[in-house]
Amino acid sequence: MKTHNKTRILLLMLTLLPLLGCQQQKKAAKQDKPEITFIELGAEMCIPCQKMQLVMDSIRKNYNNRVKVIFYDVWTKEGKPFAYQYHINLIPTQVFKDKNGKEFYRHVGYFPFREVKKILAQKGVK
Repeated sequence: MKTHNKTRILLLMLTLLPLLGCQQQKKAAKQDKPEITFIELGAEMCIPCQKMQLVMDSIRKNYNNRVKVIFYDVWTKEGKPFAYQYHINLIPTQVFKDKNGKEFYRHVGYFPFREVKKILAQKGVK
């Protein structure tokens, strides 16, 4: 009888163990999700946009996985649809989205890193 109970417990553990692993993986994936997405819409040949490359590098360096940085060159065939999607008229344009993908801030023109930091801090990202 005791051997039978041990076998049941062992089978139960083997059944539940993969489920526990899935929960931990889901939790880890959730933690890896960036708090903010910073989208830069510009062009590699645009002078102010080139200056924004340095700002994007600073964001990546200082905010690591907390802020996801995306760049779309809207003067290319691949990037042009994003100009329409985000309804931009001038470049560079920066779009900030929260972790749910909702836009919460937008800026047109060169945007210094110190100003970007202020916007991120307003959302609790320091």
